[in-house]
Amino acid sequence: MRHVAPSTVRRLSHYLQHLELAERQGQATVSSRALAKWGGATPAQVRKDLSFFGSFGKRGIGYPVQELAGKIKAILGLGREYRVVLIGAGRIGAALANYPGFDARGFTITAIYDVDPAKIGRRLDAYEIRDVAQLESDLARQPVDIAVIGTPAAAAQGIADRVVRCGVRAILNFAPVTLAVPNEVAVSNVNMAMELEALSFALNHKRA
Repeated sequence: MRHVAPSTVRRLSHYLQHLELAERQGQATVSSRALAKWGGATPAQVRKDLSFFGSFGKRGIGYPVQELAGKIKAILGLGREYRVVLIGAGRIGAALANYPGFDARGFTITAIYDVDPAKIGRRLDAYEIRDVAQLESDLARQPVDIAVIGTPAAAAQGIADRVVRCGVRAILNFAPVTLAVPNEVAVSNVNMAMELEALSFALNHKRA
């Protein structure tokens, strides 16, 4: 398979959301135009995105909703359960712990960690906050697939190094810092400040 850009993967997630909505509403087929509107693309871009993974739909008829949703779930690897640990029990950690979409997509939070003695042992939603000093011993007993880092920037690289040594190969990073990890480790960065700056740019250029 050819290299697939991260922007394509993000659009596939948008397409899947629309397909699931269409399925709940009883629609049998959906057009590339409808998917394009939902994914912030064009019909041609939808067809190009899907062409990376095979041939879908029929000209003049559209895409079968249930079938295409199943195909995109398989492409995104959503047919299995992923074990997730969350490091950092601050505001971001609290929001993620309460987010119902994780379980719906097969992402199961197994533990939440923090370094603050005032938080350790307390509960965050359904989880007891564990001491981050226990991270290595816990992961040796129960390996995980994904680590979510919600620590301050100064601590993020150290945490990344530790989870990588424990065999974690995917990191979702909320800390405002670029992580240095081996090539085989996938990192997705969520930088709130950069997202707001992009919106600021869009607002100012729309006024011009």
